[in-house]
Amino acid sequence: MIVAEQKPLPEIRRMISPYERVLILGCGTCMTVCDAGGEREVSFLHNALRVAQSKGGNEAHHFLESTLKRQCEPEFLEMLVDKVGEVDVILSLGCGIGVQAIAERFPDTPVLPGVNTSFMGISSEQGVWDERCAACGDCRLEDTAGICPVTRCTKGILNGPCAGTKNGKCEANKDMDCAWVLIYKRLERLGQLEKMRRYYPMRNFRAIPRPKRLVRTPVALGEDDG
Repeated sequence: MIVAEQKPLPEIRRMISPYERVLILGCGTCMTVCDAGGEREVSFLHNALRVAQSKGGNEAHHFLESTLKRQCEPEFLEMLVDKVGEVDVILSLGCGIGVQAIAERFPDTPVLPGVNTSFMGISSEQGVWDERCAACGDCRLEDTAGICPVTRCTKGILNGPCAGTKNGKCEANKDMDCAWVLIYKRLERLGQLEKMRRYYPMRNFRAIPRPKRLVRTPVALGEDDG
């Protein structure tokens, strides 16, 4: 699942400041699940913007609300044709893919990103998502028992654990399991330990980010930096 986090209210207000008629557009799949841009979040953001506008004094925005099942699918974008003609700008609460899809479909209407797309992840507990896929374009999960070393190893090592692992934990984060220890144990359970002998050439990573985690923190209605 694509995971994102809604942008801070001051940043959103800055982006929409040049426009009068604003369509706040939610996405009914990934953004709904990760509480960043579903129908509920569209309503909350609308209310927060109205409260902020009432305090600001100089703003005169008119907001419309809508939520598509998916912003990345052309057939759902066709449902926006009439609404787009009524607004000056679209504030998308979809992921970066959704924003680009809308911008391509409606090239004459500005499209603003209302969320920061973080990663592709899995829910580990209520309100917490862990990165599991970096969309690297060279998937090797078949040989690593369904555990991705690119995202779950802080160094992105493709050929077994480094010398820093101790008691099954990562040297960079003592609370994090070593990805390659997990891979070994799962391959052993599957009776496929021979896959540990395979060697993969080094990849040209300029920088390998550490695994990401997003913990949803409630934001007070109308919260601002002023």
